[in-house]
Amino acid sequence: MKHTASLLLFCGFLFNGLCAYPQTASEDSLPITTTVEIDGCWQRFNDPLLDSLINLAENNNYDLRSAVLRMETASKEVSLARSGYYPTVEVSGGWNRTGNAGAIAGKDVKSTTTSYFDLGLSANWEIDLFGRIAAQTKSARAGLDYSKADRDAVLLSLCASLTKSYISLRTYQAQYEVAMNHIASQEKVVKITEARFEAGIGDMLEVTQARLVLSSTKATIPGLESMIKTTANSIAVLCGEYPANLTPTLLTPRSLPSLPPVPPEGIEADLVRRRPDIREAEYQVAQLAAQAGVAQKDFLPTLTIAGSIATSSHDAKGLFGKHSLGYSVAPTLTWTVFDGMARNIRLAEAKLKMQESVEQYNSTVVNAVCEVENALEHIDSAIKEANIEEETAKLSHKSLSLSVDLYKRGLTPFSNVVDAQMNYLTYQNSYITSKADALTSMVSLYQALGGGY
Repeated sequence: MKHTASLLLFCGFLFNGLCAYPQTASEDSLPITTTVEIDGCWQRFNDPLLDSLINLAENNNYDLRSAVLRMETASKEVSLARSGYYPTVEVSGGWNRTGNAGAIAGKDVKSTTTSYFDLGLSANWEIDLFGRIAAQTKSARAGLDYSKADRDAVLLSLCASLTKSYISLRTYQAQYEVAMNHIASQEKVVKITEARFEAGIGDMLEVTQARLVLSSTKATIPGLESMIKTTANSIAVLCGEYPANLTPTLLTPRSLPSLPPVPPEGIEADLVRRRPDIREAEYQVAQLAAQAGVAQKDFLPTLTIAGSIATSSHDAKGLFGKHSLGYSVAPTLTWTVFDGMARNIRLAEAKLKMQESVEQYNSTVVNAVCEVENALEHIDSAIKEANIEEETAKLSHKSLSLSVDLYKRGLTPFSNVVDAQMNYLTYQNSYITSKADALTSMVSLYQALGGGY
């Protein structure tokens, strides 16, 4: 019974060691979830269908799912690094039978046979006396933060690409509607020229010119239809769906989304720092700094404690009997004195990589600020252009009406009507394009800021 108590005491010692996980190593742990949320900036376009598409892409997009899996893999790397705080415990048991040749000892010595049962427990534990395991855990944690930022970067890029594609779809649909309206208007003009020709007050040139304008407008329809369908297909792919599942909904014509409020002058620099690529660069610096710390720890000794306890007996009943118990405890301090400068080289290499990541971080920040400034400038110019194009389209419509009226009264040549028709179509399409450019510039601003403002 005394030996049984000793074995249980040793098991209890190991169990307490397993439970003595350093508190500081678990305090910074964060829950990892596969549900990702986005900033509410996309809802500012005031388009419920766009909101539902973004939610669908959030759940189904394969690139985003891959990014989430990479994040969870990095979380396992943190757990793997933290496992160094625990001892390695092994349990063994078995039966051994050995036959010894007596002739080895002498000519008349008989052979002997021995057999016994054994049961043992051993443990090997590295004591993190100099912080090597802590440095490895810190590096893994920075890698997890990096993967989270990578997930956010994929999500931001996905939402921006989806929104831009959605704007393009509505742009093509608006231009298609304009073209169909012009075709209907131009068909009326063709009938007017034909009627004047039949009445003998017009000529065939006018009829031919009117038909030419109508034909050129009709020629734009197949291209617009193709762009509408292919853009709808690309939106379905971004949402992780087969095109047939979404195109019926997407092909239903809708107006362009509303332009969100223009940001105020002077956006705070802190907003730029939340960009995923900046956070990625920042966490990469932290990870490489931690790896340099691990390289420094290689210059310090390591302390390990190896222990074992075992019981052996010729029969199973005697495993816990008197004189059957054996044990060992072996603390070991290991210190590499010379390794051909390998540690120095590894440390220098780690520091150089860290310095390189710092330069990359500074470059990322500068580029981010430039992208924000460019996006703001594009928004301002696109809004101004849209206002001008809107007024121009109104004037061109008035010019067309006056030209047709004067032509019917025989007060102006038909060439003025042709010019007015072509101008009105061009200016209407330009107005739609400028509105879409303003919306796309707002998306670029949100992307440059890593979200809304």
